[in-house]
Amino acid sequence: MKNNILLTLIITALFSCKMEQKQTTGKIESIVCTTGMLGDAVRNVVSSDVKVITLMGPGVDPHLYKATQGDLKALTDADVIVYNGLHLEGKMGDIFEKLEDRKIIIAASDGINKEELINNSEFKGAQDPHIWFDVKLWSTAVKHISTELAKQVTDSVANEIKANAKKYTDQLLELDKAVFSNLNALDSNKKVLITAHDAFSYFGRAYNFQVKGLQGISTTSEYGLKDVSDMVNFIVDRKIKAVFVESSVSKKSIEAVVEGCIAKDHNVLIGGYLFSDAMGEYGTPEGTYIGMVKHNVKMIVTGLK
Repeated sequence: MKNNILLTLIITALFSCKMEQKQTTGKIESIVCTTGMLGDAVRNVVSSDVKVITLMGPGVDPHLYKATQGDLKALTDADVIVYNGLHLEGKMGDIFEKLEDRKIIIAASDGINKEELINNSEFKGAQDPHIWFDVKLWSTAVKHISTELAKQVTDSVANEIKANAKKYTDQLLELDKAVFSNLNALDSNKKVLITAHDAFSYFGRAYNFQVKGLQGISTTSEYGLKDVSDMVNFIVDRKIKAVFVESSVSKKSIEAVVEGCIAKDHNVLIGGYLFSDAMGEYGTPEGTYIGMVKHNVKMIVTGLK
């Protein structure tokens, strides 16, 4: 109830503010992105003089995120808003819909064919929002963002955005090849990734992994004793060496699984932490999308080898 009241207040405040109609000057000065992955993508395609703001920082779970007064000001002041879509941002999606006739709104997931999206088993008719775990698919989303940004600016600036996007997506395609190569160091029977919530389905499909999460696609879903018991039995039966915690999700659920395995005389390790719905600290390698992916792959290979 409190979340709904807060959302209503934010939307009301947004519409009571004096905001210009959609950007038509051919210049973008500020862009607000919801997640770190989106902020990093945008920084790689726009010029350095464009102010890029990320609402959700390191360790923040977008499924549970609550908009703040600071977010309200950032959204009000922005020329462009970039979000993931597919319900990743929860109730904030309603805010973006309300702003569509006043702001330039770009949903990264709109650039991906529906046939390439994984259906969300928790919510009928919805898709899994964790598209960045397939690097090649994420490069498609980045292309869409850059194409939409280029439409809003002068020809010379548009050409700069396109050139930057080409350079960055080429880097992503090289990263995709490197991920394949590094993960192939694992025997096929070891390619099982177990985490706190089911965020890695795109990763599993792209890189031939079986993935299992204790919680569902959204961390708003709850897990119970049966979920823990079923996971413990799966790990023991498959003799899985390691499970993983996530930087933006409580590790208590995975620790419960580890304790259950030990009780059954199977010593499963916590193979390290993975960045799932948020990246690392800004200014560190893991604070970039490419660095985050490299970190995750290293943890997975080291933990399961």
